[in-house]
Amino acid sequence: MITASQLRAARALLKLDQRQLAALAGLSVPTIQRMETSTDLVRGQVDSLMKVVTALNLAGIELIDQGADSLHGGCGVRLKAEASAGRSLAGAVQARR
Repeated sequence: MITASQLRAARALLKLDQRQLAALAGLSVPTIQRMETSTDLVRGQVDSLMKVVTALNLAGIELIDQGADSLHGGCGVRLKAEASAGRSLAGAVQARR
């Protein structure tokens, strides 16, 4: 579904800290921290994982699966082309700091 590396990379692309991502996803900071320290696939309750994936998607992140077509393979993340609305959402969270 999502790896710990993808989660950290997505957060970096959005310039969010763990607290901000937790607020976007409606989760606690310790939950985000546990997810990010997972090895390979993120461990956690399905509901919590879905909240994080949905929050990242709404913020403009596209998760790239292991089997996706690419030159060198592997999984990853990227900003969606129409991510300006999502970055505004991420900006709103940053403004609440």
